[in-house]
Amino acid sequence: MPIATVNPATGETLETYDALGEDEIERRLAAAETAFRTHRTTTFAERALRMRKAADLLEEDQERIARVMTTEMGKPIRQARAEAAKCAKAMRWYAEHAEELLADEEPAAYDVKDSGASWVIVRYRPLGPVLAVMPWNFPLWQVVRFAAPALMAGNVGLLKHASNVPQTALYLEDLFRRAGFAEGCFQTLLIGSGAVEKILRDPRVKAATLTGSEPAGRSVASVAGDEIKKTVLELGGSDPFIVMPSADVERAAEVAVTARVQNNGQSCIAAKRFVVHADVFDAFTERFTARMSELRLGDPMDEETEVGPLSSEQGRADLEELVQDAVGKGARVLCGGERPDRPGWYYPPTVLAEVTPEMRIHHEEAFGPVATLYRAADIDEVVAIANDSPFALSSNVWTHNGTEVDRFVVDLEAGGVYINGMTASHPAFPFGGVKRSGYGRELSGHGIREFCNITTVWHGA
Repeated sequence: MPIATVNPATGETLETYDALGEDEIERRLAAAETAFRTHRTTTFAERALRMRKAADLLEEDQERIARVMTTEMGKPIRQARAEAAKCAKAMRWYAEHAEELLADEEPAAYDVKDSGASWVIVRYRPLGPVLAVMPWNFPLWQVVRFAAPALMAGNVGLLKHASNVPQTALYLEDLFRRAGFAEGCFQTLLIGSGAVEKILRDPRVKAATLTGSEPAGRSVASVAGDEIKKTVLELGGSDPFIVMPSADVERAAEVAVTARVQNNGQSCIAAKRFVVHADVFDAFTERFTARMSELRLGDPMDEETEVGPLSSEQGRADLEELVQDAVGKGARVLCGGERPDRPGWYYPPTVLAEVTPEMRIHHEEAFGPVATLYRAADIDEVVAIANDSPFALSSNVWTHNGTEVDRFVVDLEAGGVYINGMTASHPAFPFGGVKRSGYGRELSGHGIREFCNITTVWHGA
């Protein structure tokens, strides 16, 4: 895939970039190693000063970088502005809390005495250069939620961004440089996917984090495993959105639309499978389908647009194949289902009913504004359908029954359970999944500790 900015609203190639050569990659790896030696010795106060400056600069640049993101991958401009604001918030959160999150820990006095020590502490130390392989769908946020904790912990970052968002990738390197982080602390590597393995195997690179597809995760994890290097993977998601009889069905249907079509439906944590109790299935389906049908599809730079184009022609083709396979095997299209006759890689908000396990879309992630509906007879069937997926990133549950809440929290296979609301990441809460959605956690204290050497310091009596 060429490294290029291609406007998905028109299909026009706006700018192309040459991939870095081996000499330049070597220079940047050496710069990362040199920067780490110094950056790891800076204080939390020094790092926080620079991180807050990065947040300030990002807010000043909000409109400019929002337009870049929308141009490169097609998200509606209002959502792009919100993404930039969210990144600034996360930067400030880690600037404020990193020192506390990584403070030395003292084991219980009894255990210290039992070990024969006079004192013991557990210390969190940075690992070194961390390679981040990031996707295009949230081109700023996906990077910042790695970079902010990594830099605050004393690590340095090497970013291999998706090839269709090069301008956003270069902006991030420039942002951290302008904020005062030393040369080499955060670098963008304009490279193709074929160059990742050699970089990951380089002994100067100590760990890797990847957000993206399951095949990409398998590739990075296998190389890192061979080199005995730590990885964090956030892969696909096919989150269930559960509606029970006690729910506010009107509100659930309203939120369900946003949960499905956020970012033009191209979000790992978007609700994709709507599992509805039979008692409220018809009422929910009517409201949900009506709202999906009313969404405004159009130019993502238009302030009134609610759903823009998919990020690539191939992405639309993949989504169409899933819908066509489902329809060919008996699924019923309640709205959408056919690409509009217009330039760009648009696909309409679509609702499919009567989906069965024989259909690909039942087990594969639909990365676009396509929702699948399931009718469940009781809570046992709800749980069974919700868990019948290779992915387990997050989940959404709508109920006002406390016993049901307890059941879902215990039995749903997911990295998160959101009650009477939609899944959304927040810097203070751990984020990640299980099963084929990956492993490890981003954000919160759990995320900042992922790339730390947890060191036991034992001092004899």
